[in-house]
Amino acid sequence: MTARTPKPTMADVARHAGVSLKTVSRVVNQEPHVRTSLQQRVQAAISALGYRRNEAAARLARGATMLTLGLVMENISNEFYSRLAAAVEAATAEHEALVVFGSYEESAAKERMLIESMYARGVDSLIVVPSAADHGWLAEHAGLTTVFVDRVPSGLQAADVVLLDDVWGGRAATEHLLAHGHRRIALISDDDGLSSVHDRAIGYRTALAGAGVAADDELVVCGVFEPARVAHEVTRLLGLPEPPTAFFATNNRAAIGILQALRERPERPAYVGFDDFALADVFNPGVTVVRYDVARLARSAVDLLLNPSRVARRVKVPVELVARGSGEIPA
Repeated sequence: MTARTPKPTMADVARHAGVSLKTVSRVVNQEPHVRTSLQQRVQAAISALGYRRNEAAARLARGATMLTLGLVMENISNEFYSRLAAAVEAATAEHEALVVFGSYEESAAKERMLIESMYARGVDSLIVVPSAADHGWLAEHAGLTTVFVDRVPSGLQAADVVLLDDVWGGRAATEHLLAHGHRRIALISDDDGLSSVHDRAIGYRTALAGAGVAADDELVVCGVFEPARVAHEVTRLLGLPEPPTAFFATNNRAAIGILQALRERPERPAYVGFDDFALADVFNPGVTVVRYDVARLARSAVDLLLNPSRVARRVKVPVELVARGSGEIPA
């Protein structure tokens, strides 16, 4: 792992500005009666070093205990993100933290706006489910403790990340279908620029190769986000001269799209989804899924935030395959 650059401190600002630590403290805390020339020197040093005061410590110094944590996600309407938000709130409750969140709805520009807005408003730390865009610009905010969840951010050499065991999950789902006689297995996935999607696809291809089955790119669909579009692609694939007999969906929305596509069709291909979702066990057959403990995902992220380190850390949360019927339909 790459060592992080230490965060600038008040003492660093004082040395850079050539003033006392007390003067820096008075400027940072906006106390009156500080000469304009000194304020300007301190502010210039703060800008040059990228210093950001520890809001948690400042609150504690004032006798307050409330910490503020920002949570930036892709889309709160997706069940995964709503469950993650609830789990983060639960994980921070014992620390009397306030959680504020926003969703960027697949817009990298909105993601950056949300993060910079939270930074400007003085949140103590951030949990971010990153988009596929480059996140190198976050180096400008080195003083803001950030943990990434579910995906590895691109463009950052060192970052704390909490991931699912995506490769294992993709391999387990595909091996499960192979074990039931399937050889024409389609992959329905999100943006393959996302590390989680990429790794689940690696698991899929690894399982096929291990079974001596050549991967057929005709059966791979990438970049589909909404269930309606997934349903369209599933219908298209089932119309091929050699259609797939099984599907692996890399997220819950794709699994729902498969269900929509099969609703009115006589075929009964097998399918496995990644991410559990409400009522997945109610369908006939129930939906076989790769699932995980969202609460553990959230607790791991909060633990990293509350125990900062100069060395970037990566935590991997295990996943499991839950057989409910849809993945056990034979070829």
